[in-house]
Amino acid sequence: MVIIRKIVSFFILAFDGFTSPSPMERTPEAQERVDAQTASLTLYQLPGCPFCVKVRREIRRRGLNIALKNIGTDSVANEELITGGGMRQVPCLKIPASTGTQWMYESSDINEYLRKIG
Repeated sequence: MVIIRKIVSFFILAFDGFTSPSPMERTPEAQERVDAQTASLTLYQLPGCPFCVKVRREIRRRGLNIALKNIGTDSVANEELITGGGMRQVPCLKIPASTGTQWMYESSDINEYLRKIG
């Protein structure tokens, strides 16, 4: 099963690399505003996960600067996700707010949230 997962991940990453969307262009001022909105966001992900690829493509398409943490190779990030979000599921967008941190898990919900930013 591990070998099959690695092979599938390889093809997913290759396809993503060949069909990567171009980021939208903004004025420097508009990009600064968007960067300020995304400065505190973190996406917990696994590189070969198709749902994570879906979110990373939206991040790229929108030209967003969001920190990425690979829970497969970063044990601290893995523990942060489990402790903060309550489960080891990716993709997960960590959204700090004054009312408390939100942990958003569904790729479609994450992409909808990202579209509202910029």
